[in-house]
Amino acid sequence: MAKNFTMEFTAGISDEGKMLREFLKQMEISKSALTDIKFKGGFISVNGQEVNVRYILKPDDRVRIEFPPEIPSEGMKGEKFPLSIIYEDDYLLVVNKPSGMNTIPSREHPYGSLASGLIGYYEENGISATTHIVTRLDRDTSGLVLIAKHSHVHHLLSKQQRSGGVSRSYEALAEGIIEQDEGTIEAPIARKPDSIIEREVHSNGQYACTLFKVAQRYGVFTHIHLRLKTGRTHQIRVHMSFIGHPLLGDTLYGGNKNKIARQALHCRELLFTHPFLHKEMHFTASLPKDMQEVLKEGRSL
Repeated sequence: MAKNFTMEFTAGISDEGKMLREFLKQMEISKSALTDIKFKGGFISVNGQEVNVRYILKPDDRVRIEFPPEIPSEGMKGEKFPLSIIYEDDYLLVVNKPSGMNTIPSREHPYGSLASGLIGYYEENGISATTHIVTRLDRDTSGLVLIAKHSHVHHLLSKQQRSGGVSRSYEALAEGIIEQDEGTIEAPIARKPDSIIEREVHSNGQYACTLFKVAQRYGVFTHIHLRLKTGRTHQIRVHMSFIGHPLLGDTLYGGNKNKIARQALHCRELLFTHPFLHKEMHFTASLPKDMQEVLKEGRSL
């Protein structure tokens, strides 16, 4: 039987007289998590005895939290297919997502998503979890995806992401020759009024900032490295199109499929601080075969 997610803390001298609710807030246990623990089958104990959040702490009290079981929604069915898992521990996973795979199911692509594959993987391995994807990628963008195994872990990683502590670097192949060796694109992004998918640079949009650096120039395209300062939907694709260099294969934003059948974009590098091990985590994933083939062809011209 799968075990529920648990956490343990020891109260210090400075915690004497504190209400447990205050202590848990300092430990970054959210109010919604405490509500779930109370009403959905969780458990809080101090020194092995069940207590409520009004308990007054003493030094060296051992606080244990057992979160309620996580059950996938009825609409989310697990599927069993291979996942390229780069890293896994009790708290999170890093997966190298191939192009052509949705991060979550959609109406157009209800099967074969990363989320469905994760649920299938959890079921097969007796892991009490549902999907908590921290860093999403578009269906046709390949590369590293950060996934939390529990809602509390997701809460901590999302908070870190909002503060800029989760860093992702990308590689892309862009149409034409980019003359600048490096640059910054600062242009607000908004949804196009007549589309539920497409975005555009617009003065009323949300602030967006992309850093790029040229890796190599080829005859009709440029290999670039990119880093996001913000995380807007389709940000790299929109920004590269905005400066006149849409990504190869990105027909939605002005590219063409002469050299590659999908947008030539890959999340190559992922950095973050592990919320429980408290150490920097650094992962890389080399370019997939289709992008490597385009570079190989470019070198031969």
